[in-house]
Amino acid sequence: MKIALIAHDKKKSELLGFVQKHLDVFSKHQLYATGTTGSILVEHTGLKISLKKSGPLGGDQEIGSMIANGKIDLVIFFRDPLTAQPHEPDVSALLRLSDVYQVPIATHIQSAELFMSALEKK
Repeated sequence: MKIALIAHDKKKSELLGFVQKHLDVFSKHQLYATGTTGSILVEHTGLKISLKKSGPLGGDQEIGSMIANGKIDLVIFFRDPLTAQPHEPDVSALLRLSDVYQVPIATHIQSAELFMSALEKK
C-alpha cells in the first residue's frame, strides 16, 4: 500500500510517536511524506520514505497530484485545526482530492488508529 504522511508543525511530534508505535506496519508499505515531516520521520525511525517538498512549498500539492494519479492509497495527515495555515488552500485541495478519488484520509490520531487496525489485520 502507498501511504502519504503529513503533519502540521504542532502535530509533527504526535505523528512521530504514532509512526514509532506502528513501525512494524509502516515498514511493510511504500511511504511518502512532505519534506519537513518526512525528514523527522526518517531521522527518528529509519524508515525509507520518499520525500516531497515541504507542505507550504508545494508538498501538499505534490501529494494531491499523486492522489489524482492513483499513486496514493491512504493519507495520514495530522492537521492542526486551531492554527491558521498560510497554505490553507493547498490543504483544502488535498482534502477535496481525497474525497473526489475516494482515498481514505485520517486527519487525527483516532481515525489513524482505525486505519492501522485494518492494516494490521491484513
